Amino acid sequence: MPDSEYMNDKQLEFFRTRLMQQRNDLLDNAGETTEHLREDTSIVPDPADRATIEEEHALELRTRDRERKLLKKISQSIARIEAGDYGFCDETGEPIGLGRLLARPTATLSLEAQQRREMKQKMFGD
Repeated sequence: MPDSEYMNDKQLEFFRTRLMQQRNDLLDNAGETTEHLREDTSIVPDPADRATIEEEHALELRTRDRERKLLKKISQSIARIEAGDYGFCDETGEPIGLGRLLARPTATLSLEAQQRREMKQKMFGD
């Protein structure tokens, strides 16, 4: 596609809608977790059952923590749409690409820039 058509109004609205839906889904999941944790607080006499329930709670809380971090990225992406920066690499300023944005709507780096960053982290541990 020509550069002039990249991140046009229709594409921006598509990604805004997709990000908003993803945010709403994550918030719904957070509410379900709260309800789930409240329901399972009953005293369980068997230590093995209690350990299983506690492990399930820990796993669910770790998942929600990852989702909390994703919510922050979603909010930043929506702000980038509003600012007109969405879809362009933070490091190079080049288009990220529709394929990458479809796979990861919160991406802020082009595939090449992300690979360079990961390689640098692997080499220097930073």
